[in-house]
Amino acid sequence: MRIGINASFSRKQNTGIGQVSINFLKKIIEISNTSLQLANVKEMEFFLYMEEDFDLEIQKSITPEAVKFEKRIFLPPYKRDDLIRKIWWEKFSLPALAKKDGCDVFLSLYQSPTIMPKAIKHIMVVHDIIPRLFPQYANNWRKKTYQWLSEHALRHADRLVAVSHKTEKDLIKHLGLEAAKITVAYVDVDEIYKKEVSEQESARVLKKYNLKAGYIYTGGGLDVRKNTESVLRAYKILFEAYGHASWLPKLVVSGKMMPQLAPLVTDVQAAVIGMGIEKETMLLDFVAQEDLPALYKNAVIFVYPSLYEGFGLPVLEAMHQGVPVITSKTSSLPEIGVDSVLYCDPTSVDDLAMVMKNVLTNNHLKAALSLKGKERATHFSWDKFVLKTMHIIDSLKR
Repeated sequence: MRIGINASFSRKQNTGIGQVSINFLKKIIEISNTSLQLANVKEMEFFLYMEEDFDLEIQKSITPEAVKFEKRIFLPPYKRDDLIRKIWWEKFSLPALAKKDGCDVFLSLYQSPTIMPKAIKHIMVVHDIIPRLFPQYANNWRKKTYQWLSEHALRHADRLVAVSHKTEKDLIKHLGLEAAKITVAYVDVDEIYKKEVSEQESARVLKKYNLKAGYIYTGGGLDVRKNTESVLRAYKILFEAYGHASWLPKLVVSGKMMPQLAPLVTDVQAAVIGMGIEKETMLLDFVAQEDLPALYKNAVIFVYPSLYEGFGLPVLEAMHQGVPVITSKTSSLPEIGVDSVLYCDPTSVDDLAMVMKNVLTNNHLKAALSLKGKERATHFSWDKFVLKTMHIIDSLKR
């Protein structure tokens, strides 16, 4: 059996879809090197389609009996890295090459305009339908076209894998898709977040960013949906009321600052200055993934009041590091946190401030959330995600 995989996002490993792409491939290789029977995986040949090459280091351990990987690295004639090239690559170039390679099944690791020829069974992983729910994200004709083409492709796919039950419900409610063609399979975080952070690593990261352990941390992106401005406003409420209290530490914000993209992206620097909390807030800009585990580990709480998530990787990343988490009781986030995190109303700054104060002033609650978060995080695994996806692939060829 020949399996094609859209591995395009392997070139963007700092994104959620990039992490899913890389870890899916790593797990396939790992499984092929064990005695685990997985849908005749060793009888499969995988074709990885991508725009740039990447080094999958674990490939070096592949045995002769393991699965075979062939890379297909290509670009359309239009090579500018923008949405037009993306549409061209996904909608036209990719299906043509998959057909030429004789793929039996094709796996798209994210929703896209790709529609495969009828002879190729197509499975598409759906992370969210944010542009449909938040139209401001499709704020020009290119983005609107991409969203329309992607929704059209979702309707043509043979099977869909939703990363949460919330995403599944959105597909049914907003796109009118049949529940029978949708399977829910939770993704997981990169293995780097599951490792214990050493004292030396903590010291390195704290020194690099000029931090002292015990700060409030918020991160995971600065687009308006992430609701970072509400964290700043909630912190201002606490600072004005309890600025001299020993339990109120500084606030640390990470995320690439791109004020030129406002109003889709929060200009945190302007917001901090406008609120007069410059001395109490540290803005870190972009933080490399290798530094994030220690950044989580040394926080007293992680605050993530996102207005909407298809899954919510930052919450799970923080839970793995034993950081007490405050997040929104909306979208998929309660599926991830269940009873191991505290929830807030993301539309109420006063409610967020109150929940933050409750955690910061209660050491017993912090300890309980830390333990419960770590335990809950173990319920997610790449093994489960890959096994479920591969069984779908296997079922399509029976």
